[in-house]
Amino acid sequence: MLEKVCALVSKICYIVFMKIFEGSRVPVKSWCNAPQAGALKQALNLANLPFVFKHLCLMPDTHQGYGMPIGGVVAAQGMVIPNGVGVDIGCGMVAVKTSLEAGVLDKTMLKKIMGSVREAIPIGFNHHKTAQSWDGFGKAPRLDVVQRELKSAHYQLGTLGGGNHFIEIQKDTENNIWFMLHSGSRNFGLKIAKEYNEIAQKLCAQKYKDIEVGRGESSIAFLPVNSKEGEEYLAAMNFALRFALESRKRMMERLIGCARKALDFKVEQEVNIHHNYAAQEEHFGRQVVVHRKGATSAKLGEWGIIPGSQGTHSYIVKGKGNPESFMSCSHGAGRKMSRHEAQRSLNLVDEIRKMDDLGVVHGIRTSKDLDEAAGAYKDIDVVMQEQADLAEIVFKLAPLAVTKA
Repeated sequence: MLEKVCALVSKICYIVFMKIFEGSRVPVKSWCNAPQAGALKQALNLANLPFVFKHLCLMPDTHQGYGMPIGGVVAAQGMVIPNGVGVDIGCGMVAVKTSLEAGVLDKTMLKKIMGSVREAIPIGFNHHKTAQSWDGFGKAPRLDVVQRELKSAHYQLGTLGGGNHFIEIQKDTENNIWFMLHSGSRNFGLKIAKEYNEIAQKLCAQKYKDIEVGRGESSIAFLPVNSKEGEEYLAAMNFALRFALESRKRMMERLIGCARKALDFKVEQEVNIHHNYAAQEEHFGRQVVVHRKGATSAKLGEWGIIPGSQGTHSYIVKGKGNPESFMSCSHGAGRKMSRHEAQRSLNLVDEIRKMDDLGVVHGIRTSKDLDEAAGAYKDIDVVMQEQADLAEIVFKLAPLAVTKA
């Protein structure tokens, strides 16, 4: 009897933070208290696909994307949706805990390290001036979309990119210093996603005429995983994942090297994860393809990283293995306004003052930088509250210095 009561309490604890939206073939379960109308519409549209398994999930950082919301999780039976992964395949996070204590890093030292980082790691549209070697290039799949990008990829490996990608120095509540960065697969992800979304649209038009998948960059067209096209997409996607993982590893090595020019320390822990990918997994007794588009795997005890925005907290977490979310949690704070809206509506002086008042070394200078200001994002602490049943907070981090493109 006691075991049954404990199981019931556990189930209640799992679902208390989640809302259910009906009106589609399978329900949408949302850990976001108030999802954007556009994101919810996309989710309900996806939930009508005949192969979506059990339900569709929205993480608390969800917002509208191309075809599928960012912060969405879909389990598909026998199908893969290119826009269910997105255009930055392998986008993810790496964080390392060091033996440094925050007291050794004053503003002068932080600026010195970040200046060195910007010289060592190409940011934005910049690439390495010399080709980078990597064994993985020799194992690239013989697919046109991958082979076309290989030459330029030799110069992109270990480069940050732009948008919301960043490098930060942070401290935890015990004043331990952490290094963190966010990056993806550069041009590989974009080209693979665009090409196979187009292929999927053509295939759906030929073989699945009765299923509405839309057109263009917002299509939710799909590929059977056992088809030639599906196998090609998965091979290309998995290569992009390996590239992105290696790229983050190399940038972190350079970041650590820059800091070691000024300070002596040890690396005590490292976490390196994806949050844009699809993977074959078992859930509710069924083998399915789980698409995580701006979502982090959160199996029981699995380490994860949930960054905030500039000037806000980030979190190192362990998954709680909640089956209702297909063992997933958010990938960050999530946008509350578009880039253009942020540039138009946020006050530059206010956003700079916020960062300065926190004592954070930052690069906000003009209104163009406001698309990545803290005011453009949701409150990360609310996001963490909404997914308390998905991930356990292990370390809470505060920013000391940040650099973006």
